[in-house]
Amino acid sequence: MNKNEYMKILSHELRRLPKEDYGRAIEYFEEYFAEAGPENEAQAIEDLGSPQEAAKALIMDLAAQNADQPPKTVKRGLSAVWIGILAVCAAPVALPLALTAVILASVAVLIIGIILFCIILAAVCICAGGIISLAFSGFLIFHSFGDALCNAGTGLIFTGFGILIVYGAILLFRFIIRKISGGLAKVTKGGHKK
Repeated sequence: MNKNEYMKILSHELRRLPKEDYGRAIEYFEEYFAEAGPENEAQAIEDLGSPQEAAKALIMDLAAQNADQPPKTVKRGLSAVWIGILAVCAAPVALPLALTAVILASVAVLIIGIILFCIILAAVCICAGGIISLAFSGFLIFHSFGDALCNAGTGLIFTGFGILIVYGAILLFRFIIRKISGGLAKVTKGGHKK
């Protein structure tokens, strides 16, 4: 096997990684081969092991790194969850057990996503009701000043409450993504912390 064949198989094994991690991984291996030089290509391949083993080791390392450093953005958190799922599949466990774990994790993420979507949808409806109440209070001001103030107050309360729920749901979503990615990384390390 030469460098080109090795890199082709390796890139196929790493194709499910997030774009940013995939690019860094391919760049690392390209630099490794460049430093070894064409004359030491066979030795570099022997040192790295098979492309499948190198890909599994890289995925496990990325999952461990994501467990140690929580993601700072939601997009990065979702990437960490995906890397964790890939690491569970790459771990040396029986295929049915890995498949079951992936399905359960996917269902859990789906259920959490649906619940969060419902919370945000309810909050948007509460905000919309508050805004409508505020707008209606503008029409009431010419008929009954007391009713207009009451509607304005109710509208402000509902609008603020809705905004608070949306903000809380976003914080809850970030927390859940961090916990899921950390849990998947812990599973791939065999349950041991550093």
